[in-house]
Amino acid sequence: MGKIGLTTTVPVEVIYAAGETPVDLNNVFITSSESMKRVEEAELAGYPRNVCGWIKGLYSTALMNPEIRKIIAVTQGDCSNTHALMETWEVEGMEIIPFAFPYDRDKELLELKMDKLIRALGTTWEEVKIQKKRLDKVRALAWEIDRLTWEEDKVSGFENHLYLVSCSDFNGNPEQYASEMEEFISKAKARESHTKRYPTRNQKREIRLGYIGVPPIFTDLYDFLEEQGARVVFNEVQRQFSMPFETDNIVEQYRLYTYPYPVFGRIADINREAEIRNLDGIIHYTQSFCYRQIEDLIVRKKVDYPILTIEGENPSLLDARTKMRLESFLHMLKD
Repeated sequence: MGKIGLTTTVPVEVIYAAGETPVDLNNVFITSSESMKRVEEAELAGYPRNVCGWIKGLYSTALMNPEIRKIIAVTQGDCSNTHALMETWEVEGMEIIPFAFPYDRDKELLELKMDKLIRALGTTWEEVKIQKKRLDKVRALAWEIDRLTWEEDKVSGFENHLYLVSCSDFNGNPEQYASEMEEFISKAKARESHTKRYPTRNQKREIRLGYIGVPPIFTDLYDFLEEQGARVVFNEVQRQFSMPFETDNIVEQYRLYTYPYPVFGRIADINREAEIRNLDGIIHYTQSFCYRQIEDLIVRKKVDYPILTIEGENPSLLDARTKMRLESFLHMLKD
């Protein structure tokens, strides 16, 4: 069984059906104690400074893991810089398998793209469907962690982020990951509600936040918010990684997945979940040098909640300016 790197969430059932192990390079990069060093290595190799920190981190992370010689790169529906990233990997001898989510969510085209991936990895639709049933059982545990976050207030924003974002590859071992989530769920259910455990002075209740946009490159965002008496009860893209959809059709599952398609599908999901989860405000994270920054103007027109947009560039702690802006935003919401 070999390891296949991923640049973002793809139909992971296909990889497991082929007997391979998926590795989300984003997760390996950002959890490394040397994540900033990975960025610097890419710049030393020739990557421009004004390129997304995630792209630079992915480049070096893949090269630092010699057991990964094959990568599935998403050429449509994620980052336009991925095209050049693929080429720089190819120069280093990596085998690249492209995958594209059709912009207009066309079902037939998506099925063709998935079929091409299935043939590239040497498996079958029958095996893929078996893997969907296997992985949906694991995803159901992630959905329960999400419910415990917003409905019972027993899971922190970071815990929610961690367990949902890892559904992109299930840490390479779905059954072991399921066991870890089951153990966590058992402990979480025995907790007092988060509000009771972390009371704050002069505040009637905890501020309930939504976090939208790609997962943060800041390493202390969730802890900082909780120190200020706020908690993230909705992680938009991370939740989408868990495929929270009731469908037996795997093609439809990846059509319902909002992240790789136009922003309007994401906005519908954000508005729906914001109401269900009784949000007070939303933090929109944007990555420096990313085209998705432009979508912020659409989000602000279509999402009727207080929104603070913050920007990150490289893996680091929150800078002083961003902390001040977050504090001011939370103070406004308290008032």
